[in-house]
Amino acid sequence: MIEAVHQLVPSLSRHDAVSDHALEVRSLLGSLGLESEIWYDVAHPGAHADGRPYQELATAAGAARTVLLYQMSTGSPMADFILGRPERRVVNYHNITPDRVFAPWEPIVAETLRGGRAQLRQLAAGTALGIADSSFNERDLLTEGYACTAVSPVLVDLDRRCGETDEATFARLQDERGAGGADWLFVGRISPQKRQHDVMKAFAAYVRHVDQRARLHLVGGEASDSYRTAIARTAAALGLRRSVRLTGAVPQAALVAHYRSADVFVCLSEHEGFCVPLLEAMHLGVPVVAYPAAAVPDTLDGAGLLVSSRSPLAVATAVERVLGDAALRSALVRSGHARADHFALPRSRARFAGALSAVVA
Repeated sequence: MIEAVHQLVPSLSRHDAVSDHALEVRSLLGSLGLESEIWYDVAHPGAHADGRPYQELATAAGAARTVLLYQMSTGSPMADFILGRPERRVVNYHNITPDRVFAPWEPIVAETLRGGRAQLRQLAAGTALGIADSSFNERDLLTEGYACTAVSPVLVDLDRRCGETDEATFARLQDERGAGGADWLFVGRISPQKRQHDVMKAFAAYVRHVDQRARLHLVGGEASDSYRTAIARTAAALGLRRSVRLTGAVPQAALVAHYRSADVFVCLSEHEGFCVPLLEAMHLGVPVVAYPAAAVPDTLDGAGLLVSSRSPLAVATAVERVLGDAALRSALVRSGHARADHFALPRSRARFAGALSAVVA
């Protein structure tokens, strides 16, 4: 009988989707009567107390009664460490961004991602179960040879994540709205696969043809200095320096203030394994306009307005339609609430427990 399920997380931080998922999984495992600790390679400020360095994970006498659950989203020395362990293992796969996306911007990151994909392949043979958080990610597992797979979404407590608003930030954003104009929002790291440059080009078309007073908020830390620099330079070249806000990483309560002030959430990403910000937007009643790439259609499941092209005029026209058609906007908000409820934490916990039952009886 399995008595312990320990998680290994390459990078542990606060308000990161994979890290928050691991914390929720630990809570779930504890409720099932299983011992569970989190072991990390890197812990960012504020997260050290949530886990321990993986090098301290000794082989226990009860290895046959222990499962290692690897939260995988990039390349890491942890994968090689796990390959040499005697315990049964489960890979919880959150997707690895294709290295070609980062190669022109951050060659070292691209090499890490390329190594991660090789590790995903190496782990397949001895893995008892691969859990993907979307059908899109499950296809990667099947391609790399995982014999037993299941789909179970990210565990995210939307009520907790979206429950507190930074009132000072909200008041500032509301003051800006007093001057008129719509507020576009995209949330995600400034990273080439997120294609913030396409969002900005669409926004430029919207400003030129529809609403000169509109604002674009790009909220999130940066995964590439060079790409972030290119985004800032492009904003200046398009004459949008005053209209585009590159906020950097913000506290969760300030992020909620941005959602509450937004008129539309625009996602033109090339590669998303799940995209928790889509859930946050729908939960908080922000209509979504999105390009149907990677896992975005899985996550939305019809609850957003999908565009067939990233063409600036096509996206700007879709946003104009959403903001100008009250009936359409209301329908998108209603369907978004219903879709977000599909990922309510009690339901997702039950799905994850069901998937893990194939290994943990």
